[in-house]
Amino acid sequence: MSTNQKNVPKRVLSESAEATVENNDLSQSDTKRIRVETSTNSSSDLYLDTINRHMLDFDFEKVCSVSLSNLNVYACLVCGKYFQGRGRQSHAYFHSLHENHHVFINLHTLKVYVLPDGYEVKDPSLDDIRYVLHPTFTKEQVAQLDQNIRHSYDLNNKKYLPGFVGLNNVKANDYVNVIIQALAHIPPLRDFFILQNFEIRSQLVQRFSTLVRKIWNPRAFKGQVSPHELLQEIVNASNKKFKLAEQSDPLEFLSWFLNTLHKDLGGTRKQNSSIIHRIFQGEVKVEEQSVISKENADENDRLSFDVDRDISVKTSPFLFLTLDLPAPPLFKDEVEKNIIPQVALTAILAKYDGRNASESAGTLKRFQLIRLPNYIIFHIKRFTKNNWSEEKNPTIVNFPIKNIDMSDHLENPDEEKFDTHYDLIANICHEGKPGKGNGIYKVHVQHRGKDQWYQIQDLIVEEINAQMIFLSESYIQIWERKEQDTY
Repeated sequence: MSTNQKNVPKRVLSESAEATVENNDLSQSDTKRIRVETSTNSSSDLYLDTINRHMLDFDFEKVCSVSLSNLNVYACLVCGKYFQGRGRQSHAYFHSLHENHHVFINLHTLKVYVLPDGYEVKDPSLDDIRYVLHPTFTKEQVAQLDQNIRHSYDLNNKKYLPGFVGLNNVKANDYVNVIIQALAHIPPLRDFFILQNFEIRSQLVQRFSTLVRKIWNPRAFKGQVSPHELLQEIVNASNKKFKLAEQSDPLEFLSWFLNTLHKDLGGTRKQNSSIIHRIFQGEVKVEEQSVISKENADENDRLSFDVDRDISVKTSPFLFLTLDLPAPPLFKDEVEKNIIPQVALTAILAKYDGRNASESAGTLKRFQLIRLPNYIIFHIKRFTKNNWSEEKNPTIVNFPIKNIDMSDHLENPDEEKFDTHYDLIANICHEGKPGKGNGIYKVHVQHRGKDQWYQIQDLIVEEINAQMIFLSESYIQIWERKEQDTY
């Protein structure tokens, strides 16, 4: 038997064709003709029964497992491994011969081929695999995401709620997971990254879009998602500032991530030049004056502006507002040693009312909000660093879940065209000691249709009573404006 005959799988050929192969040498053109004719008639039955959906995991970076190339990569639908190319000298071709695995999908075009023959298989039974690899939604489906209360079921018949699924912690990326979960529950941001086409945008934008789609996928093979592909790009795009194996500050990551997405989406310094600024950017007025020490001056005098001296005034855009916690008591008696200090959110928001001043590096500063964004991000400053270690302020912040009013912090509240009341939609908290790797981050997000809050820590997703949220050591909060400004 010739070499050409050996390379033709018998299942591909009809009985008459098999007899011809056994008795005669077929030319390459004859073999190709027989394959095409046969695949047209019965391609739906060829090798498709060897596909193992339980082995398929498309969350990992799409690179060849042999060459580590990201060009023209195929996934074996039998074992789930990635290989480059499908030509006679390709890694996928050799894998099909050595392992007797024959069905491969192109991870970019979503076309399915049988190797080593190389013909395409068009069968509707493969649509579920294509959908898991690249979930798509219509505008009507996206409009119903927040109202969906039906659970979906994975391949193991375990139920999950689309949008409220766990994210794998590869090693120490819980600080990324909580930010991704929070952003994936901001409706206009989520809808934008689900519906838009980002083929001409950066890999960071594309991979974030894919991850958001997978979080909300109602037809997933497993009720959890790995952010591995996005994490790899975060490492690359940040020049290894943020890593998989080393915990970082969620606020630092959030700031970098939002600004990088803004830039990669074509955003500029111009107001509302990207979806990021349209959602999160507000404006604050900052007044500054140098401090002149006065003898016998009390605390109120020292933190008061001198109207007889120059006061510099500038306006500055912001994506988040930092709220300072009062210092915890240095000494505690036996009765109070187990008491955790508490403060109201309205008390620490007074920083932005335009009346209270603070001192920093010999300069008095006073802040007042000029323009409110649709979504306000609060950073509760809980960690401080000294020369030796990092310290954590354990003060609990008391806040209402709904209806916080920001009008008292606006310079001209009467001129505000939209509602100044906000509802909480995401709360990121820290548990444990300060310092990298010494604590964990969790996020609380709300299911609007069920009016139910969920606590998510990596793969752990559980319901939580809304009244329990403020007992956590909140670090980052996202609040939604009741009446949205539209652009």
